[in-house]
Amino acid sequence: MKIAILGMGSVGRGLLEMIDGKELGLTVTGIADSKSALLDPDGIHIEEVLIAKRERGYCGDKSLSAADVVEQGDYDVLVEVTPTDADSGEPATGFIKTAIGRGKHVVTSNKGPIALHFSTLQSLARKHGVVIRYEATVGGAIPVLHTLEHGLAGNRVLAVYGILNGTSNFILTRMAAEGLTYEQALLEAREMGYAEADPTYDVKGIDAAIKLVILSNTIWKRNVKLSDVTITGIDMLTNDALRLAEEQHCTIRLIAEAIPEKGILRVAPRILPRTHPLVVENTLNAITIDTDMAGEITLIGKGAGSRETASACIGDLLFIKDSHARGN
Repeated sequence: MKIAILGMGSVGRGLLEMIDGKELGLTVTGIADSKSALLDPDGIHIEEVLIAKRERGYCGDKSLSAADVVEQGDYDVLVEVTPTDADSGEPATGFIKTAIGRGKHVVTSNKGPIALHFSTLQSLARKHGVVIRYEATVGGAIPVLHTLEHGLAGNRVLAVYGILNGTSNFILTRMAAEGLTYEQALLEAREMGYAEADPTYDVKGIDAAIKLVILSNTIWKRNVKLSDVTITGIDMLTNDALRLAEEQHCTIRLIAEAIPEKGILRVAPRILPRTHPLVVENTLNAITIDTDMAGEITLIGKGAGSRETASACIGDLLFIKDSHARGN
C-alpha cells in the first residue's frame, strides 16, 4: 500500500523509522516537511531522507511543497502528522479534504481538524468511499478508539473519563512525590522535554479538553466543540492542596470526563484515592470507559512520544490495508 506523509517533526520521523525497520507492506511515495517535499511513485529511500533532514534541516526538493504531495502524489493513504493548530485546524484540514476529494484514505495524529471539523470530514469521507482514522489524536499509544470501535462493539458507552495529558500528570506526580512547587515541577518537566517552552495548552487543560471533544464526538456523535467543555487547569494548584489530599490517602490528578446523561463535559483537577485506577505516574495516560455490558474498562499507556504515536498511526494504516485485502 502506497502512503504519503506530511510532517517530519518527531512524529513523522518516528513513523518513518518504524516503517523502514519493519516489514509492513507500506511504500512511502511522498514526504513533505515545512520547507520541502519529495515525490517518487516507486518508493522513497527512507534512510536517505532521514539523514538529509538531520544534516540539512529539510527532507527534499525546496521547489516542492506539502500541497504538491497531496495534490499530485501517487498514494492510497495520506498520513497527516503536522503540528496542531487548535484554532483553525489549518493547513491540515485543507490537505485532508483535498486527499479525501481525490478518493484517498487519511490517517492523522493532528487533533485540530478532528476536534474542529469531525462531522464535515466524516461526511466527506463517506461521500468519497474512503475512511479517516485518527487513533493517534487521543492517548498516544493507547488503542482507545480501536477498543471503542471493535473491542466494545455492541456496548452502550455511558461515560468516559481519564488522564489525557502527560505533561500535567508529570507535574502533579512530582509535586506530590517531592513536595515541589508548581513552578519547580514545570521547570523540571521542561528540562526533561515533557513541557513546551509555552506549556499553556497542557497546564491549563486545553489539550486534554480537545481530546475529550474528539472522544465525545466519536462515541456519541454529538458534534460538541471545545467551547462546550468546562476547563480548569493545574497552574493554580498549590502544595497545600496536594498535602491535604495526601493526608486523606488521596492525590490530585487532572481528569477529563464526559457523562452525557448528566450533562457533564469538563476538565478539572480531581481528588482521587491513591488506589484509584486512574492514579498513574509521570507521563502516563489512563482512560476509563464505562459501558452497559462490559462495565468499566481502564486503558493505561504512554500518551505521547514519537514511537508511541507512530504505533497508533501504523495501527490505523494496517487496519486500512487489511480492510482492502478483505475487499471492504
